[in-house]
Amino acid sequence: MTKIPGNPDEIVPGDIPRPMLTDSEAARYTPQNLFARGGWLHSPDGPWRPVRITPPPAERARVVDAQRGPFFTVQQAVNAAVDGADSRARVWIAVTPGVYRGVVYVPANAPPITIYGTGNAPEAVRLELTLEARFTPQQYQAAVNACGEFQPGDPAWAAYQRIAGSGASEIGTGASAVVWAQSDDFQLLNLSVVNTLLDSADGQAHQAVALRTDGDRAQLERLRLISRQDTLWLNSRGAAQGEASYISRVRVKDCYIEGDVDYVFGAASALFEAVHFHTVSTRGAGEAYVLAPSTPYDVPFGFLVQQCRFTTDSDFGETLSAKLGRAWDHGARETGYLAGRTANGQALIRDSCIDAGFDAKAPWGTAATTGRPFAASRGAVRDDVRYNRLVEYHNRRTQEKAR
Repeated sequence: MTKIPGNPDEIVPGDIPRPMLTDSEAARYTPQNLFARGGWLHSPDGPWRPVRITPPPAERARVVDAQRGPFFTVQQAVNAAVDGADSRARVWIAVTPGVYRGVVYVPANAPPITIYGTGNAPEAVRLELTLEARFTPQQYQAAVNACGEFQPGDPAWAAYQRIAGSGASEIGTGASAVVWAQSDDFQLLNLSVVNTLLDSADGQAHQAVALRTDGDRAQLERLRLISRQDTLWLNSRGAAQGEASYISRVRVKDCYIEGDVDYVFGAASALFEAVHFHTVSTRGAGEAYVLAPSTPYDVPFGFLVQQCRFTTDSDFGETLSAKLGRAWDHGARETGYLAGRTANGQALIRDSCIDAGFDAKAPWGTAATTGRPFAASRGAVRDDVRYNRLVEYHNRRTQEKAR
């Protein structure tokens, strides 16, 4: 066993409740390896090397302004971008400061789209709505399409109608997103996305997604993403099948993400850099988990979290501790976890700061959906399908907490 210099509470290889990677094990968890392949695996796309998002001169962007137009909602600008696309050239949508109530759906056939706020900070532009998984289709229609925002023939009509006309008793988690990007090469920059259900819900299960992405090569920069349960869903097509047929790659950089239960989750291969994860207790959920990856069992890289901050509010401490995360055993509700057949979430948190509100001895919880107890591999194979794949490397525990 080896103590990590400057981190007296971290000992490699850790123990079963809190596994740690060695230097040699950690060496393969890099952005380059994470993004080495993506898309449909029968004909995968090659390496992706994302760079910082830089908007073009203002005259090249489609402008959304709630008072002056020419587009009065973000959805109007997205519809125009899809209808007018005659190439795969990127479309830039500039959103002026203000609060925009309503959903934004970017269909799978959209060209590369960047939606960005023109304010001085992410707080200046706010995309918001109150939605949750427990809504009936009728409640969903009233919230989303009260003024006829979606009409037959619109690019996003199919996504809307699939939910509104489902006939189900509840719309489900996937339909609770305020912003839902199904397309590849989607970018979101310098704004806030808020599912305003927030603390109006009790401490029971109330999935309320702020942002959902489905496609490959998504970039999220300088955002504030706020909800409680299930704030950010980094989805991947075909994810419920357990094994990989499609890999979605996502880069999340310089963002603030707030929530309480499983508030960053999904099957995508995602890189988080300089992200502030803030865990709150205000809804009274009684438990808290930041990450809930549902990585297909045959994909080696799920969530790579590096140089980030994990903070909690003042109610976390001696009697209430937050967890860094748990696996989401997606698709295994009826069967239970099946080694080598169902999803086995993978995450590495490295070179990050974690405050005193998190459980230092057992930071990973039992799996969502199945209740599979957390168990880490102590063998040479960290990807052994019989064990969890949630680990740490070179993190620093701090005694300070957010207020």
